[in-house]
Amino acid sequence: MAPKTRTKRGTRALIVLALVALGIYALDQVSKYLVVANMAEGEIVRVLNDVLQLHFVRNPGAAFSLASGSTWIFSIIAAAVVVFIIWFARRIRSLTWGLVFGLLLGGVLGNLTDRLVRQPSFGEGHVVDFLSTPWLIPAIYNVADMAIVTSMVIFMILTIRGIGLDGEKVVEVKKVPKTDAAVEPDAHSALPTHDDTKPHSGIAP
Repeated sequence: MAPKTRTKRGTRALIVLALVALGIYALDQVSKYLVVANMAEGEIVRVLNDVLQLHFVRNPGAAFSLASGSTWIFSIIAAAVVVFIIWFARRIRSLTWGLVFGLLLGGVLGNLTDRLVRQPSFGEGHVVDFLSTPWLIPAIYNVADMAIVTSMVIFMILTIRGIGLDGEKVVEVKKVPKTDAAVEPDAHSALPTHDDTKPHSGIAP
């Protein structure tokens, strides 16, 4: 790939990453704001019976209410992930990979913001969860959690298919083993043979 083409594709991938991350972050924070402003903690609103419910809870743990009580650890991990994505983003040349890391960055930033600014304290804030689908999974989650899980699913699909960061499929090159010695033709065998048993007439043919 030519340097100009590689740079152009990298710029597009970064734009997709940034736009997706900002979109997810905004949607996550706005939805949490509306839930906190209009619902009481523990309140349940049935949107589509048991298919989709709004259930406002505050989660001190990780995504889908896992590992409650380890908020500081998740805050540090989330901050490290954000730094890594920003540092790693310059290597991306694929729009699909830009989407993956954009979803991940937006989701991680959304929940990290909750842990930094919400009660009870900085770094230990409880994440606002409000989406419930009892028929699918026994957990309450939010937009950020959905973005993180979606990014992981796409990540696994791309990895299984062998799609590199440049968007091209990685092809394994099989190496042909070298022999100990190359087979060379016998120089003498290529020369015409001379039969001494036949009489010579002395006349050139």
